[in-house]
Amino acid sequence: MAKFTYNNKVHTGTKVSPFKANQGQDPRMGFEIRKKGKYEGAEKFAERMRSVQEEAKTALQKAQEEMK
Repeated sequence: MAKFTYNNKVHTGTKVSPFKANQGQDPRMGFEIRKKGKYEGAEKFAERMRSVQEEAKTALQKAQEEMK
């Protein structure tokens, strides 16, 4: 439970949770209704991951500048 809590918490440096930075989406809590739909293609997933990583990188660079 502690690991889930840590991985689901938005960090001040990256502005995203570690789970979202690694997976590209927030974790399921277990009580959300599953969405029906088509399988998300690999290209779309890869693009979303690049976007999340760029956002985290930008937030870390901003945090580094603020710390200077």
